[in-house]
Amino acid sequence: MHHTWKTDTRPSDITPEAVWRERRRFLRQAALAPLALGVMSRAGAASNDAPSGPVLAARKNTRWSVDEPPNSWRDITTYNNFYEFGTGKGDPARYAGKLRLTPWTVRVDGAVRRPLTLDIDALRKLAPQEERIYRLRCVEAWSMVIPWIGYPLAQLLKQAEPTEDARYAVFTSVVQADVMPGVQEGILDWPYVEGLRLDEAMHPLTLLTFGLYGHELPAQDGAPMRVIIPWKYGFKSGKSLVRIHLQATQPTTSWMRAAPQEYGFYANVNPAVPHPRWSQATERRIGSGFFAARIPTLPFNGYAQDVAGLYQGMDLVRNF
Repeated sequence: MHHTWKTDTRPSDITPEAVWRERRRFLRQAALAPLALGVMSRAGAASNDAPSGPVLAARKNTRWSVDEPPNSWRDITTYNNFYEFGTGKGDPARYAGKLRLTPWTVRVDGAVRRPLTLDIDALRKLAPQEERIYRLRCVEAWSMVIPWIGYPLAQLLKQAEPTEDARYAVFTSVVQADVMPGVQEGILDWPYVEGLRLDEAMHPLTLLTFGLYGHELPAQDGAPMRVIIPWKYGFKSGKSLVRIHLQATQPTTSWMRAAPQEYGFYANVNPAVPHPRWSQATERRIGSGFFAARIPTLPFNGYAQDVAGLYQGMDLVRNF
């Protein structure tokens, strides 16, 4: 279902329902945690605690990895934003198992000399895969550390041979409305669309991602292929991609269309620029415990040394 947004939509009409639902859920789960731990079966614990799924061979890349302990498999696979499956953090794990992952092809087209349509097996084999431990910072002011597996997106884009007109990359996610209950909620105008400047897309940190913790991506984390841009808020990293389109003009992404006063094109992690409804100066590290102190958010999510040069001379308050 497509939803047309009116220009007089209030900011409070866009995302707060998900935010307040999650706050209530978090408090409720904290209150019930001792009881839940007492009755959880061993089988139920094992199903979420241990990495599972087909194994992906990958070498560790320490050059592009942070020296921080990763979040658990449970954290990464049960606390997700994937609004196609619903706004609750547990909705993706609950519903995404029905996502049809085969056959799966991805189209690379637009301002390229060699348009490509590749299936997921060919994409996985296109370049050597690496494990990179990246920080993930959500615009909702929570964070994780995740051991992703993939290779630089530039490896794929070079195969398509971008033309001189290629200045932006546009990522489109799959829509399978019959198994995606969130698509019926009209939160966004589906399919989910995100975008980068081409120099951002070609940066070696931008990872075409196929797995985590040594295994193929679970559906709730964006299977079978997603993109990860670790210096930007997490919503920039499109999941379950079916198309990458290169073009000359800056695209209007899904959240820009839904709430342009809140979500800009760049979405670089910037603790000095608050979201209109909350501060971005600190973050809550998932898995750190209910009473853990919030930690300071780092400019560009800690990747400033590698990416700040992309934005030299830009006003990062206006270009948010």
